[in-house]
Amino acid sequence: MIHSQAIIEPGAIIGNNVSIGPWTYIASNVVIGDNCEISSHVVINGPTRIGNGNRIFQFASIGEDCQDLKYAGEPTELIIGDNNIFRESCTVHRGTVQDNSVTQIGSNNLFMAYTHVAHDCLVGSHCIFANNASIAGHVHVGDHAIIGGMVGVHQFCHIGAHSFIAGNALILKDVPAYVMASGQPAKPFGLNSEGLKRRGFDKETVLTIKRAYKAIYRQGLSVEDALKTIGEMPAQSPELQVFCNSIKDSNRGIIR
Repeated sequence: MIHSQAIIEPGAIIGNNVSIGPWTYIASNVVIGDNCEISSHVVINGPTRIGNGNRIFQFASIGEDCQDLKYAGEPTELIIGDNNIFRESCTVHRGTVQDNSVTQIGSNNLFMAYTHVAHDCLVGSHCIFANNASIAGHVHVGDHAIIGGMVGVHQFCHIGAHSFIAGNALILKDVPAYVMASGQPAKPFGLNSEGLKRRGFDKETVLTIKRAYKAIYRQGLSVEDALKTIGEMPAQSPELQVFCNSIKDSNRGIIR
């Protein structure tokens, strides 16, 4: 149901079985997929493409111009996948031409109240952003990452898949996949073993990743030497490669 007091500009494309509440504004360059539920007092600007089955709660601002002072009104984009939840007063901004002109969010994510996704961010799928978590521009977040409440992530940082960031942490460097981080600035606090088990990682794979974690963080080796040690381990797996790649591909350096 689309409420009579919702404002939908000509040119906006609305899918089937979409609910839009009163006093919500949908810009002309917005595409909304099927089975979405958009509450009252929501603003969706564009160009923005939203997939199927998303829920957007009241006072959220989705697809707005970014806050980067270099932004000069260029036609940049926001792309959102399926089955995400954006709670109250969540803000998501479009990209800039200084990057790839797009902010992109995967599917099955939960963004709790007052979370912020800045320009040019890439967020994977199955992530959780707790209340007031904010990621600055150009941040990449891997699948299944959990970012605690009041966390701040510096621009250009990468948060690895299956990582866990504790509440109130300040992220100034990259967090490798599977790692738990806490503090201001954040430091590593072990492997997210429980999260991996819940997501179906078998014991042997978790043990292999633990050995790799110890090489990086517990043996006093340089990152380069630790990666060489990991490469010589007899038990290799695609999951271990994810951990290694999140370190090898780091531009800002990893938390240590």
